[in-house]
Amino acid sequence: MNVLVVGGAGYVGGAVTDMLEAGGQHAVRVFDALLYEESYRKQVDFVYGDIRDTGRLTPHLEWSDAVIWLAALVGDGACALHPEVSVAINQECVRWLAEHYDKRIVFMSTCSVYGAQEAVLDESAPADPLSVYATTKLAAEKYLADRNAIVFRLGTLFGVGDLFARIRMDLVVNTLTVRAHQKHKINVFGGDQFRPLLHVRDAARAAVENLQTSHTGVFNLQRQNVRIMDLAYQVRNHFPDLVIEHTPMKFQDARNYRVSSEKARTVLGFKPQGSIDEGIEEVKFLLESRRLKNVDNPRYTNQVYLSMFNTHLDDVGERHDQ
Repeated sequence: MNVLVVGGAGYVGGAVTDMLEAGGQHAVRVFDALLYEESYRKQVDFVYGDIRDTGRLTPHLEWSDAVIWLAALVGDGACALHPEVSVAINQECVRWLAEHYDKRIVFMSTCSVYGAQEAVLDESAPADPLSVYATTKLAAEKYLADRNAIVFRLGTLFGVGDLFARIRMDLVVNTLTVRAHQKHKINVFGGDQFRPLLHVRDAARAAVENLQTSHTGVFNLQRQNVRIMDLAYQVRNHFPDLVIEHTPMKFQDARNYRVSSEKARTVLGFKPQGSIDEGIEEVKFLLESRRLKNVDNPRYTNQVYLSMFNTHLDDVGERHDQ
């Protein structure tokens, strides 16, 4: 089948395209605006384009038998910088897709839609989005509710997806690993906050494995729920000289939630493979081998990078003469 990976040059997309290519069963095409990149280096059919340009996107959707929709402005901080653009990209482009595409859709959402809740949450729990990012993702989910679409609410990702796509260093496991390597010290504020964690390749695997299934609806994806303080100590297992400084806080991070992936395990047969220790070691190897020459480059952190370009998202197409 013909598979269009929209947003396929990013953190999850890099792993998705590798898995699709390795499987050898599908013709693969990537459609991406290269927001954080200057070029696309994989030997995969690639089309540069902004998803807001529906005229450019339409012929590639018509070519496809299924679409894996990864394109989004990702993260609470990044979306807070550009709320109107976030609504356009994360929400309204998905509304347009739902209205104009009647084939298989695999869509990535976020467990952030649950907000701050005490219980371990399954898909029946009420959503309580606390940010523009979570709000737009929840709206997008609703547009896809009556389509041939499977929606994955992802936990916080970690690890290395592939060797070409930009890794994100603003995700908690990756962030703590970088701090341990660079500064030999981690400052933990509060620390009782929970995060549902998931290896980036497990997110990609779920997308690829459900391209041709008949399953629809929303599924949580995570490997395990981990307290930030416990995660810091787990990172220290890989950096014996690491100093952990703990600052108790009365007011915890609002993003404090635990989720259940039992539905995905039971219905889809989802079996996460990537462990947290594996993800820490992957990032550690990138740093120690100097495959990342400048880990402090803002491009590895969504919010920091986008804060440098006030009009960057509105003129992204003008940066590439294609």
